[in-house]
Amino acid sequence: MTEKKYIMDGDTAEKKLKRLAYEILESNPGEQQIVLAGIRESGTAIANYIKEYLSEISNLYTELVTIYLDKRLPKMVTLDREIGFDNKVIIIIDDVANSGKTMLHAMKPFLDHDPKKIQTLVLVDRTHKAFPIHPDYVGLSVATTLDEHIFVEVEGEKVKGAWME
Repeated sequence: MTEKKYIMDGDTAEKKLKRLAYEILESNPGEQQIVLAGIRESGTAIANYIKEYLSEISNLYTELVTIYLDKRLPKMVTLDREIGFDNKVIIIIDDVANSGKTMLHAMKPFLDHDPKKIQTLVLVDRTHKAFPIHPDYVGLSVATTLDEHIFVEVEGEKVKGAWME
């Protein structure tokens, strides 16, 4: 087995996520509530970090929902629960943005409502967009070849780091 080529360790990931929480506050002045919508597993783990950091640095009320979809064929998109999304800021969160396809499809459940705005957050952004999605909040932007892949390693709710192969 080859050794993983880490581009970010767990401590660095936590620092970047804390910085992203500050960016969310700065970009949403006057908001009382934000919905964090994590894309299942890694995106939800990252959303939990953001929720925790926002609670440490502000009085902003955050609700967390999980988005379920097949990242390869994202035709069916569901949420773990329905809450009122009208006139709310929704931040869709995932681990890595590759082509933008997953983020684009993850917006589907919210388009049936009237959100105030929809923003996107990723821990790692790649430069190969095929869809018109450019994350609003990015922990690390990485130029890669099309053959390289980036993985965010999550153990339970803990982000252990990101590596490339």
